[in-house]
Amino acid sequence: MLEVRDDSAAAFEELVLRYENRLVAVMTHLVGSRDQAQDLAQEVFLRVYRARKSYVPSAKFSTWLFTIANNVAANALRTLARRHEVKLDARASGPMGANPMDVIVQASSSQMPSRQLAKAEMRDIVRLALESLSERQRMVVLLSKFEDMCYADIAEVMEMTPKAVKSLIARARTHLREVLEPYFEDGDHPAVKKNGEK
Repeated sequence: MLEVRDDSAAAFEELVLRYENRLVAVMTHLVGSRDQAQDLAQEVFLRVYRARKSYVPSAKFSTWLFTIANNVAANALRTLARRHEVKLDARASGPMGANPMDVIVQASSSQMPSRQLAKAEMRDIVRLALESLSERQRMVVLLSKFEDMCYADIAEVMEMTPKAVKSLIARARTHLREVLEPYFEDGDHPAVKKNGEK
């Protein structure tokens, strides 16, 4: 990023290559549409480029990047809520890389078809459970599990205290456990609604 600050186009291209797939994956789970997530990721990188001259390396670059991403996603979600647009599921990983749900439940091609179907079903159940979290809970889970961020870095991204992040993650885990337990114990499909309501 310091090279980008000094107007290196090659360094900016390298940043985009390193972070684009991760950013699109997180944004897809926040806004629910891979196409919109790609547009929002472009907006994030545009903001990074515009702010390059004022960049100060006081935190990890990824923390700064996901802080911008969090703000862009929050603005997009507010706009969607005002427009009452329909959100479509983004199930496929697409050409930009793996969907984080694929990371949670990986189906091996050497498995028997029935096992592949079971893995695909489990991936869909976990995806639905993740989508049932509130926006803030989903963001902290994504940053913690998929970006391996510590509580302090997540706190900076979310403009919260580390203690509040820990509490939010604990509530998200409790909700996910409640939603997923019937499936894992009895094979029952969970009845979930958005924003953490069962």
